[in-house]
Amino acid sequence: MTGNMVHALGVLGAGLAFAGAAIGAAIGDGVLFSKTIEGTARQPEAWGTLFGRTIIFFGMVEALPIIALVFGFVLMGQH
Repeated sequence: MTGNMVHALGVLGAGLAFAGAAIGAAIGDGVLFSKTIEGTARQPEAWGTLFGRTIIFFGMVEALPIIALVFGFVLMGQH
């Protein structure tokens, strides 16, 4: 393959990685917070524990797009 084709495929792969990670994180955040609200509605006294765990898992879910961003830039940089 020519150098331009390899670069174009790298950019395409990076774009797909960005999009997939953003969609996955959005779905994960939605499920996480909806279950937190549901748990708080069922058992209001557990709000503190649920909130703490939610923040921890939110950070874990949001790490996915950051990792995908790094992999995307790596794919774009390969020739």
